[in-house]
Amino acid sequence: MVATQTGELKLSTQSREQRVKILLVHNTYQQPGGEDVVFSQERRMLENNGHEVSVYQRSNWEANEYTGLRQIALAGRTVWASDTRREFLRLLSAQKPEIVHVHNTFPMISPSIYSACSEAEVPVVQTLHNYRLLCPGATLFRDGKVCEECITFSLVRGVEHGCYRQSRGATAVTAVMLAFHRMRGTWERDIACYIALTDFSKSKFVQGGLPAERIFVKPNFVDPDPYVRSGNRDYALFVGRLSPEKRVSTVLQAWKLLNLPIPIEVLGGGPDQAELEAQAVQDNLTNVHFQGQVTRERTLAAINGARFLVFSSEWYENFPVTIAEAFGCRTPVIASRLGAMAEIVGDGYSGLHFTPGDPEDLARKVEWAWTHPDETQAMGENARKEYESKYTAEKNYPRLMEIYERAKTLA
Repeated sequence: MVATQTGELKLSTQSREQRVKILLVHNTYQQPGGEDVVFSQERRMLENNGHEVSVYQRSNWEANEYTGLRQIALAGRTVWASDTRREFLRLLSAQKPEIVHVHNTFPMISPSIYSACSEAEVPVVQTLHNYRLLCPGATLFRDGKVCEECITFSLVRGVEHGCYRQSRGATAVTAVMLAFHRMRGTWERDIACYIALTDFSKSKFVQGGLPAERIFVKPNFVDPDPYVRSGNRDYALFVGRLSPEKRVSTVLQAWKLLNLPIPIEVLGGGPDQAELEAQAVQDNLTNVHFQGQVTRERTLAAINGARFLVFSSEWYENFPVTIAEAFGCRTPVIASRLGAMAEIVGDGYSGLHFTPGDPEDLARKVEWAWTHPDETQAMGENARKEYESKYTAEKNYPRLMEIYERAKTLA
């Protein structure tokens, strides 16, 4: 499906000569996540700054139409979709963008569009929202722990373990896509610049073979400003998908060890929700309240009212927007000392670190934060400073434009 939406620009802070024609590309997920939020926010930021923005967007819901033998065709499309390439070439000819900024092509769009951009001589910027170019499962996480075997050894390891959807067949399709485009040189030849969300993330992609000189770090941002003075900050908070890599089980184990009746609100849904709720009942954790999937408005209200946010992930989170939202809300974060989380959250400054997967260490940090409200409030003020200096649209926009200009010179 092709949608071109230039519309009436909200702001005209740049002259007509300064406007850039940008084509944004994104394959949305069936369950909306952080990537979809970032895509929408960046689009709005570009439009608000006077640029002419078009959108090419597909959805994973389309995959439901591929049943029976058509699933074989879907597998082929994941590697190379000739019809999409032709359609995209027509769009490039009609729109004549100066930059194509790709967020996600998996699985409905396919990397074939990069070839179309190369043929049309339009530079491509690719945001690395996840680790898909390194790992068929996109997470570098397997069997409850970080796994880098596809980087250290080969993609065959991912197929052996069935890392994508716990299926060797589905993983094989993704691995073939990655291997084909590595062999073809797509990642080096057809993409001018990459956007990594943290220095840690960049280091992993360089380790995986992407050219370091073409990877530029630009974090996610939160817009509009999420802060609203509200609540008594009389509870802790977890926000996120209830799935194995998020390790809410560690949070429950920590709450079982607490010596104080500290309430925690758990916002989010996912495959582990029923099991986690049952575990909380079994352990008589009456201070743990599961709220399920809620709206973004309710989420931000909950973050504004929390004394601190617990972020317990045990995988290499790329850039958790939830942490930036917490910083904007003056809410410090107690995070796993791992990857980007340790990079974003300053231990003792904008929050606290705990040893990943260690409920005893998490319990100690939670009790300290709860019993030291002045220090916790000070960390919240520092978190707000981090938001204002790094994670607003005003700070993000110039960096994005620098990357676009660099892409034009490197293409």
